[in-house]
Amino acid sequence: MTSWWPYLRLAAAVLGFAALIRQLSLAIGNARSAKTEWASHLPTVVTNFFSYFTVLSNLIAAVTLVIGAVWMLRHRHDRRPEPAWLSTLFACAATYMIVTGIVYNLLLRNIPIAGISDVWTNETLHVIIPLVMLADVLLAPHRRPLSYRAVAVIAAFPIVWAAYTLLRANLITGPATGNPWWYPYPFLDPHLQGGYPVVIAYIAGIAAVILAVGAGVVWVGRRRAASLPDRVLTR
Repeated sequence: MTSWWPYLRLAAAVLGFAALIRQLSLAIGNARSAKTEWASHLPTVVTNFFSYFTVLSNLIAAVTLVIGAVWMLRHRHDRRPEPAWLSTLFACAATYMIVTGIVYNLLLRNIPIAGISDVWTNETLHVIIPLVMLADVLLAPHRRPLSYRAVAVIAAFPIVWAAYTLLRANLITGPATGNPWWYPYPFLDPHLQGGYPVVIAYIAGIAAVILAVGAGVVWVGRRRAASLPDRVLTR
């Protein structure tokens, strides 16, 4: 498995980058053909694109897969576990992608995303890459165990993203609607959900899922590493 796993990582990274580039090109194309000032403002459109949790999670995952592949290729002849920083990076990327897959397939699968996506990009970013990251958690060699303190590191980015999203939303004109607000996902929009209490409930629910998935990723890593003769267990 060690011999071909880095190439699986590289292939998944290329697929992820290709899907992201495709979506970004669609967003830019829409902006260039738009007839309104708010829909054609390219800096806002590009910033909105990189404000989607799915986009950021896939970007983190693709970069992580490349880094992990390079590390494995450099250490293909030994059995040392991956360094703690790399294992932590994979735990973060895997958690975000698994949660992305769960949230998309439960809440967003039948909701179009403002014309910036098509079938293959949606399935790549919300199904294929999450499954690759799940497989990496379960099967990738060289896994180093992490302390459960890593769950706090995993949770940091989603907390920052949620705060950024809610603070920025009312400063942006919606490109597709012209509304004086813009939220990347309907379940975060208090105008659609009947107020902030429902939005906060969604955020709390997703936060619980992130913590649970993050703890599960760390647990799997510890269980797998416990069977290695040269394990280094961080308590």
